[in-house]
Amino acid sequence: MLDMQDISRVYRTDLVETHALRGLNLSVDAGEFVAVTGPSGSGKTTFLNIAGLLESATDGRYLLDGVDVNTLNDNQRSRIRNEKIGFIFQSFNLIPDLNIFDNVDVPLRYRGFGGKERRQRIEKALEQVGLAARMKHLPSQLSGGQQQRAAIARALAGNPGFLLADEPTGNLDSLMARQVMDLLEEINANGTTIVMVTHDPELARRAHRNVQLLDGQLASPDLFARPAAADDVDLQPVA
Repeated sequence: MLDMQDISRVYRTDLVETHALRGLNLSVDAGEFVAVTGPSGSGKTTFLNIAGLLESATDGRYLLDGVDVNTLNDNQRSRIRNEKIGFIFQSFNLIPDLNIFDNVDVPLRYRGFGGKERRQRIEKALEQVGLAARMKHLPSQLSGGQQQRAAIARALAGNPGFLLADEPTGNLDSLMARQVMDLLEEINANGTTIVMVTHDPELARRAHRNVQLLDGQLASPDLFARPAAADDVDLQPVA
């Protein structure tokens, strides 16, 4: 699904050159659930932006579902991003003046789906996240956990093969965070590939694999599988 080979990202100004990623090599197979951890400034956001085709690498090769994205123009990258990738953000990014149904509808309109198909997709996604009865509520009428589930429904409605989650539980209390993680695990079990950035080692422990970034590089290249009992795993602490 995702194959990054020797990816580097350099930001340059007249006086400063910042290396956000340095020769990153990472592969994620279809159907995996991978957690990316690391301290602030380690390159996690840059990695997500490149993985989600929001920006380009300075050097290296990135294959998404077998397609070399470096060969694509802006329109082609936008089309692949809209069709293949779903985004889940820490801050939910719901439009406050639209109800939940219409929030989920927005990206579907951009993709040009007809009204009947959009409604079917929206209702299915909201049912999947347990919000079918609240589709006419505004975001301000929902709890934080419900807003995050609405944001997940918005990502799912486009039927992406690949979900990128940026600190999806960062604004939630521990109970709501566990509920959102339960939902992400269910989505992954149904075949969707998930890459999640998190600072929480408990949440990272629930992913299939854990990758730690440090100074734009993989700090732990030996990836491990999730065992039957998560308590048996000794994870490297995350700052």
